[in-house]
Amino acid sequence: MKFNLFGISWAAYIFSTVITLSVVAVFAAVAVDFIKYGGGENAVKKSRRSIVATGSMAAFYAVYFAALRFGAGALHLENIWAAILGTAMIAAGAAVNISGRIQLGGNWANHIKIYKGHHLVDCGVYRIARHPLYSSLMLMLFGGSVAYTNWMGAVLTAFVFIPFMYYRARQEETLLREEFAGYEGYMESTGMFFPKIWKIWKKGGKKDVRLP
Repeated sequence: MKFNLFGISWAAYIFSTVITLSVVAVFAAVAVDFIKYGGGENAVKKSRRSIVATGSMAAFYAVYFAALRFGAGALHLENIWAAILGTAMIAAGAAVNISGRIQLGGNWANHIKIYKGHHLVDCGVYRIARHPLYSSLMLMLFGGSVAYTNWMGAVLTAFVFIPFMYYRARQEETLLREEFAGYEGYMESTGMFFPKIWKIWKKGGKKDVRLP
């Protein structure tokens, strides 16, 4: 992908490099999850298949990437501040995603699963959001739309990706409420995708288990 920032080629190169490395890092982290936890080593206690999984998400990314790559919805604005903001959003989203995957560990699943021996987790990025993996991807997608000043990317994210993530998150939380007595309280004190700022500092020492 290309974008020109007031003819400053070095700036475009830096932003493109940061964006590329961030995206590659997230895809690599997903691959590691599949290799480490996708083989079914953990005994499954409860499960539910979802239309929103890695395959359908990959299809969305292909459409999103095509919109940016071929300029569908491009505003053709050469704005260095938009490029800086968008690149920062992508890098931050990648950092949150990778951090969340590390903290989630063996609780990760492509489809919705509760494993035997699921342990309670309430640390790091999961302390402020119940589904930080999903919110981090939203941040990255909106960041790409900003960096490339592309309204189509923003529309796809807002009206396709986010509803899909909301649907998947609600499916997960149905199982989690059934399995863990303290999950209702965790939902009240923590945002689904983004922090409830006014409640972060009031959180107690409760531990709870979550899927991504």
